[in-house]
Amino acid sequence: MALPLSMSTILTLVVVVASLGLNAEARAFFVFGDSLVDNGNNNYLATTARADAPPYGIDFPTHRATGRFSNGLNIPDLISERIGAEPTLPYLSPELQGEKLLVGANFASAGIGILNDTGVQFVNMIRMPLQLRYFEQYQQRVSGLIGEEQARRLVRESLVLITLGGNDFVNNYFLVPLSARSRQYSLPNYVTLIISEYRKILQRLYELGARRVLVTGTGPLGCVPAELAQHSVNGECAAPLQQASALFNPQLVQLLTQLNSEVGDHVFIAANTNEMNLDFINNPQQYGFVTSKIACCGQGRYNGIGLCTRLSNLCQNRDLYAFWDPFHPSEKANKLIVQQMMIGEEKYMHPMNLSMIIAMDSRV
Repeated sequence: MALPLSMSTILTLVVVVASLGLNAEARAFFVFGDSLVDNGNNNYLATTARADAPPYGIDFPTHRATGRFSNGLNIPDLISERIGAEPTLPYLSPELQGEKLLVGANFASAGIGILNDTGVQFVNMIRMPLQLRYFEQYQQRVSGLIGEEQARRLVRESLVLITLGGNDFVNNYFLVPLSARSRQYSLPNYVTLIISEYRKILQRLYELGARRVLVTGTGPLGCVPAELAQHSVNGECAAPLQQASALFNPQLVQLLTQLNSEVGDHVFIAANTNEMNLDFINNPQQYGFVTSKIACCGQGRYNGIGLCTRLSNLCQNRDLYAFWDPFHPSEKANKLIVQQMMIGEEKYMHPMNLSMIIAMDSRV
């Protein structure tokens, strides 16, 4: 169990590590979850949930679509930059071989949720049980490369990011009126269900050796352009989806606190992406955006109808838009989110931010 540090000691360490450019602790990085963090796994699957065609990737360094649901870099890319590591490769990429395995891996798959029946309309995805099995397989592959003990150490000292939950509401409970899940559960009981299932996923991650896990909540689901297009009259966020976020996110923080108490350490770190997103959704001009309601790429009301394709309306300056497509933040918005992950106060990161984690883990 980690020894407690005083806040003044932590802040001193943060300053020291920051002065080193946060590169002192280059470590393996593993990513699990959905389209917010998928960097190309779905390219290798027969699925409709994919972002491997323009204009996706228009602002990526190669200006090519990579499978990221972004105009450029996504949240894992930006975290990798901050911890001084190369971007993780998709686990299904044939390039993930040899020493590149030591950087970590991205197991995320667009469309998935906490529940296995979330996203069935997309056909093929890497659902969470398979993402976790791939993580086991990854460790076996790395053991063959550097030995079993070093592989365990690499995982133990790694950083893990997991992003789940949004699709369980958007693409399951609220997908259609009177969905199977909404007939089966009231919204509060549905949240209880997915929190209990999330507990099992996080416990399994811990069993597999993860010891620093950033867990993001859902964003303000009712405020994305896709939901505004369907449900908003005057640009107001969709109330039922907002209620879902308001129920889910506090219970997720409570779950992480319970898990940390059980394992006796700050293993699970809550990233309040709801608050992070609301900052620029409620005050877009303060953050340099012209709008937080209209997607850069799309069609119909708020550019929120359908997918982003070559035939979509496309804004000229992506940095002026909080949302890239009907569901996903722009690269600039992702940068704002990662900035709060790095240095945000407890309102955003609980019980500590990523700079504090890096500082604590750099004590040796």
